[in-house]
Amino acid sequence: MRSLGTIFHYIRRYPKLVTAYFLFNVLSTIFSLVSLTLLSPFLMLIFNVDSGVKNLTPSSNIITGTMDQFKNVVRAMTASPEGKIRALGLICLVVILAVLLKNIFYYLAMYVLNPIRNRILNDMRADMFNKILNLPIGYFNEQRKGDIMSRLTNDLQDVEFSTVSFLESFFREPITIIVFLAYMISTSPQLSLFLLIFLPVSGLIIGRIGRSLKRVSTRVQEKLSSILTIIDETLGGMRIVKGFNAEDQQSLKFNSANEDLLHIKNKANRRRDMASPVSELLGVTAVCCVLYYGGRLVLKNEGFSLSGTDFLAYIAVFTQIINPLKTLSAASYNIRKGAASIERIQTLIKEQESIREIPSAKPIKSFVNEIEFRNVNFYYGDKPILKNINLKIQKGKTIAIVGSSGAGKSTLADLVPRFHDVTGGELLIDGENIKNYKLKDLRELMGIVTQEPILFNDTIANNIALGKPLASKAEIEKAAKIANAHNFIIHKEGGYDSNIGDRGSKLSGGERQRLTIARAVLKNPPILILDEATSSLDTESERLVQDAINHLMANRTSIVIAHRLSTVRHADEIIVLQKGEIVERGTHDSLLGLDGMYRKLVEMQEVK
Repeated sequence: MRSLGTIFHYIRRYPKLVTAYFLFNVLSTIFSLVSLTLLSPFLMLIFNVDSGVKNLTPSSNIITGTMDQFKNVVRAMTASPEGKIRALGLICLVVILAVLLKNIFYYLAMYVLNPIRNRILNDMRADMFNKILNLPIGYFNEQRKGDIMSRLTNDLQDVEFSTVSFLESFFREPITIIVFLAYMISTSPQLSLFLLIFLPVSGLIIGRIGRSLKRVSTRVQEKLSSILTIIDETLGGMRIVKGFNAEDQQSLKFNSANEDLLHIKNKANRRRDMASPVSELLGVTAVCCVLYYGGRLVLKNEGFSLSGTDFLAYIAVFTQIINPLKTLSAASYNIRKGAASIERIQTLIKEQESIREIPSAKPIKSFVNEIEFRNVNFYYGDKPILKNINLKIQKGKTIAIVGSSGAGKSTLADLVPRFHDVTGGELLIDGENIKNYKLKDLRELMGIVTQEPILFNDTIANNIALGKPLASKAEIEKAAKIANAHNFIIHKEGGYDSNIGDRGSKLSGGERQRLTIARAVLKNPPILILDEATSSLDTESERLVQDAINHLMANRTSIVIAHRLSTVRHADEIIVLQKGEIVERGTHDSLLGLDGMYRKLVEMQEVK
């Protein structure tokens, strides 16, 4: 079962803790067995059984041999009435001591188990998050955000429940069964035959039911991810939901998914809850068979090796195997239920990283000459997005990319920081294929300002310093001044230490955009990629942001994705894309004179 292999992969990281947990469980089980087997000398003493019988010759078996020696001690003490009282006190004292030691070692086992469990979950969570950070941008275009969040939350919580049950049961219960079974076989191989038949039969029955539980559990996690997606979309688009009176529509969508989840979870829980009663029924059936067969041998006294008191002690130990079997069966159900979540987590962790750094990657600390697209093609699946792109961007020049929606403008810009890799051709910086550079070094050369401001629930200062976390307060303030952000920041109650809320919700659109520009200014990169940041702003905010962008672009190599063509009039070269191909290129004035695609775009915006 692959899910068990995944858990063991994480368990192997902590061999000392696992060894300690195993040893403490062994010791706890041994003292539990001691307390149970003391039932035989207790019954022998109370009912005056075997009085006057000669001392037993201790068995060569360490378990039964030790008990024979203890019985001999008890017999020696029962010569007088006072001796019987002392023997009774000795038995009670040994029982108390055995139970005390059993529980001390049980507590120590649980004490060790907690860090194992928490470290496994911590490692899984870290592995998932680190994987998310390393996955290419294209992955997030294909996957629902709610599904990714569900794997980090719901799936991990499900694994926590199943892992706890598994770790407690996998080590402790088999040890209990093995130790108790060893005692029972050494005491009476005849009676133990029933148990050896019972164990595999019960395992087959429980395993058959458990497999169906895994299938249902997979559906539960998929439905949970759908619900998280609906919640995320609704919260992110609340203004639109309310503005279009779509509350009922969203509520209907959510309630439908929620009802589906209810039915699937009920089905899963019913199958899980079958574990305990099924295993108990099988266990009681086995005990009754042993009671009948063993009791019959005791009553007939046909060469049966056990006395009546030993038989009762044997039954007491036998009944104690039922609980471990029930716990194991419940754990089996839980681990199968958790297997669906583990597989979803592993699917994410093992996701292919299409953007990889080659082993011999070179460092690049500066941009010297030019960026060159040489016969570049890019496919998204089987769909061509960019076709035969040939373009050179000289250092210090500004290139504007224009075109209708879906022409490939953003994709072309995303190739430069290797958010995607070219499907065909080459993309070079200073004459070297960018795949040959260290990825972090390559991206360190670039500053990115997106059309939609990307901010985090943190202070203004920390958002500006995202690309340069060790920046001084003076450096942050200088960047904010260049980005026309300093004045509004100092009027905030907390100034640069003000928290801006989720995604910058406490700021206006223009304020958010100026913070992203300040972030790029502070990084001070030689190459800028600007997805025009003024297209959705009011006139005053647009003026401030455009002024900040002009400061930012000074003396830098800039790639501008233009939505408002009036903002790229002064670009050194304008590239016109249509269906992934460069159809025109030149300056603003030269392109207007061509009476082509660019002129049509300009005239359309002027009419608007």
